[in-house]
Amino acid sequence: MMRQYELVERVVKYDPDANEDLLNRAYVYAMRAHGNQKRASGEAYFNHPLEVAAILTEMKLDDATVAAALLHDTVEDTSVTHQEIEEKFGKEIASLVEGLTKIKKLDLVTKEATQAENLRKLLLAMSRDVRVLLVKLADRLHNMRTLDHVSPEKRIRIAQETMDIYAPLAGRMGMQALRDELEDIAFRVLDPEANRTISERLKRLHDESGDVLRQIEKELVAKLAENGIKVEVYGREKRPFSIWRKMERKHLSLGQLSDIFAFRVIVGTVDQCYRSLGIVHRTWRAIPGRFKDYISVPKQNDYRSLHTTVIGPHHMRVELQIRTRLMHEIAERGVAAHALYKDAPDAKEALDGFKSPAAESNAYRWLRHLVEMLQEGESPKEFLEHTKLELFHDQVFCFTPKGQLIALPRGATPIDFAYAVHTSIGDSCVGCKINGRHAPLVTELANGDEVDIIRSEAQVPPPAWEGLAVTGKARSAIRRATRAAARKQFAGLGKEIVEKLLAKHNRAFAETEITAAIPRLGHKNVADALAAIGRGDLSGKDMLMAMGLEAGDGKAKPIRKRTSKAGESSNQLSVPVRGAGVNTALKIATETGAVPGERIVGIITPGEGLTIYPIFAKALEQFDSEPERWVDLAWDATSPEQKFPARIKLTILNEVGALAQIAQVIGEGGGNIDELQMSARAAARDFFDLDILIEVHDVKHLNKIMAGLRSRSIVSSVSRVAG
Repeated sequence: MMRQYELVERVVKYDPDANEDLLNRAYVYAMRAHGNQKRASGEAYFNHPLEVAAILTEMKLDDATVAAALLHDTVEDTSVTHQEIEEKFGKEIASLVEGLTKIKKLDLVTKEATQAENLRKLLLAMSRDVRVLLVKLADRLHNMRTLDHVSPEKRIRIAQETMDIYAPLAGRMGMQALRDELEDIAFRVLDPEANRTISERLKRLHDESGDVLRQIEKELVAKLAENGIKVEVYGREKRPFSIWRKMERKHLSLGQLSDIFAFRVIVGTVDQCYRSLGIVHRTWRAIPGRFKDYISVPKQNDYRSLHTTVIGPHHMRVELQIRTRLMHEIAERGVAAHALYKDAPDAKEALDGFKSPAAESNAYRWLRHLVEMLQEGESPKEFLEHTKLELFHDQVFCFTPKGQLIALPRGATPIDFAYAVHTSIGDSCVGCKINGRHAPLVTELANGDEVDIIRSEAQVPPPAWEGLAVTGKARSAIRRATRAAARKQFAGLGKEIVEKLLAKHNRAFAETEITAAIPRLGHKNVADALAAIGRGDLSGKDMLMAMGLEAGDGKAKPIRKRTSKAGESSNQLSVPVRGAGVNTALKIATETGAVPGERIVGIITPGEGLTIYPIFAKALEQFDSEPERWVDLAWDATSPEQKFPARIKLTILNEVGALAQIAQVIGEGGGNIDELQMSARAAARDFFDLDILIEVHDVKHLNKIMAGLRSRSIVSSVSRVAG
């Protein structure tokens, strides 16, 4: 285990102004807090936060981040409280530890909606302070390095989670070295046979070509030195997972790969990068189509280098990556290197093109863009779709007529381009010009294309565009725009219907009267209620009744409360719906429940009456072949005291007091638990599934309680049961 003074020396070596007292206090405090705790491997638990801190020193992070790494498990796994951390180490470190404690509770490999919700939490924590992500990635790396000590089932789950979320996230934040190691360890767990085959082949190639590689390094150094360029050259071979990914993407066999070896050529300035490229191309034959200039056009994670592939010495095909020292640091450490930019003597030239690197880097802009998507996404599923596309795409670079660079995924169309520039441009797009010529909106864009979007304010994006778009941003914006357009049309139709009905009562349409009636109909606002009438989900007569009028006789009458008649089912009084017969017995399906504000239908059962289902209930599928049993129903006006059943499903952490927290949220929200079932998850023992039949006033009341449940840290997911 690393000694206290060794950790401090590591930090002071790259940051002489580091707070040594802070690091010493954090080391001792964390060691005492974890005491005799052990990890699955049997080693002292404190070794884990210490190794995480050591990984962060390799990234050359500040003393506060290293201290937070030492303390990151204390609140979660010991008796230490957040308040104690703040008192002893200050608000900055306490905030970092709190963010890490929340992230630790996430279970990202779950159902899609849950995965999306948890990814939202992770990205929000990152957006407040990106150092939370850096500590989390270092934490994940050490856990991956010690993965052999956990059960096979858990090992596969963690490896898949790493491959799906953490490794791509590290890549998008520019931390390539960390991403490579995460992917290789996960690949070793998820596909051991493929990993073994590729690793053995790489070893043979290295043994056969080792001397040749060293000779190529020497020749490169000598050739550039002849031209007055001092250079460092590092030969490297591609990682097993990188090779596997390329084989799958290009449908190649291992024997067909010819650029397994690459050389990083480190020079002093940007000018020397381009001079070195010219010398290399004059000396060895370049392979056409293999040159990429990521200095002039950086990747979205701030990666900058010149890439070229040549037939080098000994007729070996080799890839060269030419960059400055600072570019190399950024390529390896990404956002972790940003703190050093402004202090570096050659930062201005090496990072030419960045206005304020620490604040305006592409990686930070990407993170801010994702956080904006949290507000725009109509559902967690849409957000997850967008985020995964953002994490995994290859890029093409296109330009606006004014020269603005737009990075898009490969296969993107002008529709994606328009939405990438701005949502309003995408919504008003009617055509485009590519490189000065009119082109269809389905054209696949290529690197270097200049795209000019033709707009019309009268345009509404057609729903079919969703299938043409590639980016998540474009797809979600198209869905949002088409929903808004349809809602506007239905609201207009609904207003006409209500106006005509009011005219029969010699009443004019007054939005204030409509607004007062909205709570009785279970809708958020006037526009929603009118749209529901236009769609047919709500009748105009329901609106009049909610306003205190009866429709049909031309006179205004107050609503009278119905009284029970002899022989009439008592269920009829507790379920106020329109569309059923006067003496029809009614009941709500307990497998789903149904509440005002949800569209409902009734299913006739001879001798039993009508069973009410929400329109999304899966049970309705069994009656598809019996249309004669279906009855179209609508909610009648309800009294403020009435409550209705709705079944919801929760996934919660297996913690002491978890069930009490759930009951507290429901009780404080004015709901009532009518039935509750709990079951342990077979695949994840740390979680329980709860099935709750809850009584609420309407769908607005239900959504408020579900939102309150989602806000609790013990809750992984909440959803309405469809049966």
